[in-house]
Amino acid sequence: MGVQDDPRPSGGLNGLYRVQFSGQSLYSDDEAVKTNVMDSSISKPPEGVGSNQRLLIQRLWQHRPPCLKPIHCSLSCDKHLGETIANVVTSLPFIVLGLQTPRKNLNTALYANSFIGVGIASSLYHTSRGELRKYLRWADYTMIATSTLCLSRALRDENPKFLMAASTLLLPFQPLMVSAVHTGIMEVSFAKRASTEPELKTAHNLHKMSSLLGGALFIADDVFPQTSYLHAAWHLAAALGVGTCNKMLE
Repeated sequence: MGVQDDPRPSGGLNGLYRVQFSGQSLYSDDEAVKTNVMDSSISKPPEGVGSNQRLLIQRLWQHRPPCLKPIHCSLSCDKHLGETIANVVTSLPFIVLGLQTPRKNLNTALYANSFIGVGIASSLYHTSRGELRKYLRWADYTMIATSTLCLSRALRDENPKFLMAASTLLLPFQPLMVSAVHTGIMEVSFAKRASTEPELKTAHNLHKMSSLLGGALFIADDVFPQTSYLHAAWHLAAALGVGTCNKMLE
């Protein structure tokens, strides 16, 4: 009992009926080296022009600039059933607004349809769970960016073609950037028209208030992720702001 036994078992049982003791290899050192060499030679792809090109493309894609990388979205809302229901219900006004938007030409029709898409994407995201949720969140942001791009085009036909093309290409990667740029263009257009068209002043004042409130709620939703119903409140503020923008299309 007092003798310190060697914790390592004798090698006689090693390998017998595929028995392997903890901390010891099933094979000898020489066999392990040979096995590693054989495995590396098998897994190593054949050298050639095609494989080198694939490696180069893969490295370029991995080191692409941040503006070409997908966004990482917050998934903090829908903490309980009541909040999910509120978020889905407050997504429906976007569909209603899209149906009520004037469709005078192709650009206004695209904008109207894009806002119907915003309501649908938002509803799908808020009812989703699991791995699918993060992809639907990306689709939600991308659809919002698409609607701002379409509104910018509907309000200003003279937008530079390069800007519109670049925005379209960046939609899947940086929807928040696209939204910011084209929301800014829309705000400038709205302010200019409200200064010369008295019938738009009331709508513009309401739009400014709803935009400020929506921006504050959007930030608060990230800063206070445990606070329920902030996201639903942002939906309502955003819908009010969009409704005032539709006045410019009438």
